Amino acid sequence: MISQAQFEKELNIIIKNAIREDVGEGDHTSLSCIPANATGKAKLLVKDKGVIAGVEFAKKVFKAVDENLQVETLIEDGTKVSEGDVVFYVSGSSQSILQAERLVLNAMQRMSAIATKTQFFADLLTGTNTKILDTRKTTPGIRALEKWAVKIGGGENHRFALYDMVMIKDNHIDFAGGVTQAIEKTKAYLKAKNLDIKIIVEARDLQEIQEILDCGSVHRILIDNFNYADTRKAVTLIRGKCQTESSGGINEKTIRKYAECGVDYISSGALTHSVYNMDLSLKAV
Repeated sequence: MISQAQFEKELNIIIKNAIREDVGEGDHTSLSCIPANATGKAKLLVKDKGVIAGVEFAKKVFKAVDENLQVETLIEDGTKVSEGDVVFYVSGSSQSILQAERLVLNAMQRMSAIATKTQFFADLLTGTNTKILDTRKTTPGIRALEKWAVKIGGGENHRFALYDMVMIKDNHIDFAGGVTQAIEKTKAYLKAKNLDIKIIVEARDLQEIQEILDCGSVHRILIDNFNYADTRKAVTLIRGKCQTESSGGINEKTIRKYAECGVDYISSGALTHSVYNMDLSLKAV
């Protein structure tokens, strides 16, 4: 996984680009009708229910727009909220509040939806030893926000991108000439480049799982699109020699049954690619 410093760098890039995109040369509406020295206060109002996420990101946005803006937090990230709740107040320059408004709302609505869905899936795994993982199926340009939201909702992050973990999937295996060839070529590459990153290999059947185990030095086996019976056989075959992860069309109706097969992780792209934004508003008070 990426370091905290790298993560913070990603957040700064997101904020800088979003302000460039939305404010550009200036918020002419606010500049034309709000005096430059006017001050005000606004509240983040919840008009929905779920898990709130993005409070800490909102603070970063307000600071980037105007370091003199002050935020009074009433509800922290990861808290369940319902309609009518006030998450925070922001006070200071009225023009600055208005410049930050849309970026804060867009981010928090999306992050809260992801956190809510993640917590729903995580709750379905209660009592098992299985954890829910996200994927790279994220919105281009804001991956750091969406993966942050997964953590807030009680999930765990898979690799951040192509550079922080090796994940050998079916196409890699086929292009490389087979499972063993793909793994051995990967080991040689990592050694030559002096890279200390983990290897995950996708298996399409029990035979490939055995072949992966025979190669060794694999951090996790991705048990992809297996049925329940074969997933249990796979877990037995692996016997703790490496981590296990189930994936492939797993939903709220099937996730518990896959967890009961004994896998360490279940990954779901739906955490980030299939959510409905939480309804939030920033209202002047």
